[in-house]
Amino acid sequence: MCFSEFGRRVQQNDSNGTDHGAAGPMFLVGGKVKGGLHGAMPSLEKEKLDDGDLRYTTDFRRVYATLLDQWLNTDSVAVLKNKFEPMALV
Repeated sequence: MCFSEFGRRVQQNDSNGTDHGAAGPMFLVGGKVKGGLHGAMPSLEKEKLDDGDLRYTTDFRRVYATLLDQWLNTDSVAVLKNKFEPMALV
């Protein structure tokens, strides 16, 4: 699993780059992983942004919980201190 702690903002900054944002991609690689895109794409429409940031559509803790329970065979609730709906990833 590869995950960055920050995404990118939609609008360019004054130096034609993009600043850190809220939503970002997560990549899973391995023989048990069900290939493809999981989760809904965020909207780029200005009125659907969160203070200029993309609104995430999948809570990363759902991915963590799925991998903890279904790949690492450990109790995700004990690790994450909450129950998160699993995803069809593995």
